[in-house]
Parts: sequence; structure tokens; C-alpha cells
Amino acid sequence: MSTETTPGPAPAVDPQPPATAVKPVVQPGDRVFAGMAKGAGILILVVLAGVAAFLLVESVPALTAPAADIPGGAGFAAYVAPLIFGTLLAAVIALIIATPLAVAVALFITHYAPRRISQPLGYVVDLLAAVPSIVYGLWGAWTLAPASVALMQWLEGNLGFIPLFAGPVSATGRTMLVAGVVLAVMILPIITAVSREVFLQTPRLHEEAALALGATRWEMIRMAVLPFGRSGIISGAMLGLGRALGETMAVAIVLSVSGGITFNLISNGNPSTIAANIALQFPEASGLGVNVLIASGLVLFLITLAVNSIARYIINRRREFSGAN
Repeated sequence: MSTETTPGPAPAVDPQPPATAVKPVVQPGDRVFAGMAKGAGILILVVLAGVAAFLLVESVPALTAPAADIPGGAGFAAYVAPLIFGTLLAAVIALIIATPLAVAVALFITHYAPRRISQPLGYVVDLLAAVPSIVYGLWGAWTLAPASVALMQWLEGNLGFIPLFAGPVSATGRTMLVAGVVLAVMILPIITAVSREVFLQTPRLHEEAALALGATRWEMIRMAVLPFGRSGIISGAMLGLGRALGETMAVAIVLSVSGGITFNLISNGNPSTIAANIALQFPEASGLGVNVLIASGLVLFLITLAVNSIARYIINRRREFSGAN
């Protein structure tokens, strides 16, 4: 007689405990670096706020003073208006001259010149940023200005119907046009360096795809390199514009100032810039005159802040295009 055994119930299996998240181990060096980075960011904001507060406090006497007490006797707005005009005019001239030249130099270094030429040429362009501004000023006043008189006479004779070249030509050549050229040479290394680094980051596949489809080298640059580096070009141009707006010694040495607002770039009637006017007038200023100069510095501070904000807005709008797209 056989006996059948029925299988018993299966033993209960203990559920596996839930896996706990492994927390990354933060090293002391990481904490120190994070603290230093955060402290540096906060320090920049504190310094910027301190500068703005100083300018505001010291500008109040000039902004609230009677018009007769301001140099010129017409009020602070009339005093600073020609300086704002001269600052913007010199910076715009420098930007118009320097930006196309800097982009062309950056493209030549990155896509046309052989390696044995491109690297030394890049070093030479970068070295231009190490030249003191007073050296540029002396070069502009004693070399470039006299040499440009003949060109200005030609501009007056052939393009005198344009208000920019109406004349009469300055005998010394120390005009707004020369000041703009000097500023263009000064900001050229900044724009070139930024543009060069951006062009080198263009995805290689984009360039090779354009060439494989039959594009010439220039067509490849126009369709792949320049669109990819547009935001970098704008960033470099805005950095250069910031330096041109605040440049002091070169403009003070080159420009023959007579005051007033004029678009004539080759005559001896030239408006000064805010920075150059502060440098020239501050040593002999006293009392309310110091406050007036500080107030004009506040205006320059606001102009620079506005330019940087506009540049950031433009760059953020271009950010949707990237090499990954």
C-alpha cells in the first residue's frame, strides 16, 4: 500500500529590503572650493553695490545744485550731454572699425593660415592687449595724427557733402576719427581672442559636412562657422565696447577737445569723453566740481551697465543654436 505525500506550502520568502540611496562623499577640498567660489561671487556683488552707492551718494550734491553753480552755468544735463555724445561716438567708431577686422583676423588664424604661421600670429595679436594705453595715446598723437592729415584732406575734398567729413580739417590731425582708430587698435585683441576661441569650437562634423556637399571654404565658413560663433562675436564686441567706453589716457592724449556736440570727425571741434574729462579735470577740481565729475562717472557707470545688459539679452536669444543642434 503506497502512501502519497502532498507538498506542503512553499516557505515564505522575506521581501528584499529597499535599496537605500548612496550619498556621495563630499571631500573637504570640494567644500573649500565651493565656499571660495560662492564667496568670490558674493564679493563681486558687494563691490559693485559699494561702487554704485559711492557714486550715488557723491553725485547728489551735483544733481541737486543750482544750474549756475555747475561748470558752464547751464546745469548738469547740459554739462554731461556733450561728454555722453563724445563717449558713444568714439566707442562706436572703434567698434565699427575693429569688429570686422577682428573677425577677419580670427578666421585667417583658425581656417586659412598654416599652423606655423597661425600660432605666432595669434601670440602677436594677444600681445597688443599688453601694451599700456598711454603708449597707444602717444603713438596716436605723435605718429598717426600727423600722418592722417592728408587722408582727412582727401575726405573733405571728395566726401565733404557728408556731415562726418565736412571739415575744415584739423591742422594737427588730433580728431575724433583718429581717437576712434586708436581705440579700435586697443580693442582689437579682445574681440579677436574671443572670436578665435569660438571659431575653434565649431563642430568638425558641420565643417566636413558642408565641404562634402561641395561648398567652398568660404561657403563652409558662412554656413557653419559664422552662425555657430555669432554669440561669441557679439560677446567679444561688447567686451571691446566696454573698454572703449572707459578708456581714459589714450583719448585724453590724442583728442583735441573743444566741447560741443558735432558729427564732424575731421575738424578741430571735438567733444570729449567722460573718462578723459574726469582724468583731465580731477586734479584741479575742488568742492562741487569734484561732485560734478563723480556724477559724470555715475553716468558712465550706467551706460556701461546698460551696454552689458543689452549684450547679455542678445546672447541669450542666440543660445538656442549650438553644436548639438
